[in-house]
Amino acid sequence: MRYIDEYRDSDLAKALIRKIERLSGKISRPVAIMEICGSHTAAIGRFGIRHVLPPNIRLLSGPGCPVCVTSPAQIDAALHLASQENILFATFGDMVRVPASEGLSLQVIRSRGHDIRVVLSPLDALRLAEEHPDKQVVFMGIGFETTAPTIAAVLQRARKNNQENFSVLSVVKIVPPVLDLLIHDSDLRIDGFLCPGHVSIITGTDIYQPLAVAGKAPVITGFESVDILQGIAMILEQIVQGQFSVAIQYSRGLKPEGNERARQVMAEVFATASSQWRGIGWLDNSGLVPGPMYEKWDAWKKFTIPAFTSAEPVGCRCGAVLRGTTSPVDCPLFKTVCTPLNPIGPCMVSSEGTCAAYFKYNFD
Repeated sequence: MRYIDEYRDSDLAKALIRKIERLSGKISRPVAIMEICGSHTAAIGRFGIRHVLPPNIRLLSGPGCPVCVTSPAQIDAALHLASQENILFATFGDMVRVPASEGLSLQVIRSRGHDIRVVLSPLDALRLAEEHPDKQVVFMGIGFETTAPTIAAVLQRARKNNQENFSVLSVVKIVPPVLDLLIHDSDLRIDGFLCPGHVSIITGTDIYQPLAVAGKAPVITGFESVDILQGIAMILEQIVQGQFSVAIQYSRGLKPEGNERARQVMAEVFATASSQWRGIGWLDNSGLVPGPMYEKWDAWKKFTIPAFTSAEPVGCRCGAVLRGTTSPVDCPLFKTVCTPLNPIGPCMVSSEGTCAAYFKYNFD
């Protein structure tokens, strides 16, 4: 507990709030700071950080929730596969409840008798394939650079063991292409970024250099209250000084070079490909799919999957929320029709979703 308490120290938090107030007073305009990590979104809500910031400091939630950024067409593809005979479909828990076309979800499909399992790791899915040789086991791989190495390692094992009844439906995405989109979005005018600590443990700091070059303040930040407040203060310091560079607040968990071994595993197994993001559309080289040596375990190629042209659920504004152009409280469905018990879009489903955080922590 001592470790956690250190980063939730109330006196230190109050000192950082005062520092943020002093720095914000030196900036005679609104400042927009975007967090691009779902864990940051949840933590900001949990600690009430939006409530203690000066009026000219605005926090925006970006496309940092892996479940949320999975496009409607990708979810319809998952439902299509999960509905086929002789397929055991495995994925992480939040994905099971995400609504797709016509109000369907993997949870609904499972209630109709299809074999859909919630797993805690890709290795659990591979074990299901080993235990059920009579079925085709498909694991829906989601996430960013944080989870990609574990999926890659499981694909290596499947190839080594020639586990022919296992495949991955990869909707894994990587961060740099969406960062490039965000810094050039004239509608957002983002001044700084709270960069994701977990992703950065794998990637290192280099992927954020384009932010600094573009005159944005990037700070890699941890997930406790003091972490986030200090990250905001470090962003404001860069803005006040007019000098921008990649800064590390999360020094206790991050090496600037990242995890080279994890990146080597990813590079061996995956190839980059265009990927569709909810609310954003197709981004070149923003997705990871099994490379040439692993195509045998690529569910997109192993099975015949229709090219879905799915749209957001009617009235849902998750796409705009993910892009940072609107807030959950501006959605007419928020807290009325759309609730955690009746989610219309994925931002209300996932524990890292912006709408779920706003609902849970009563931010309006």
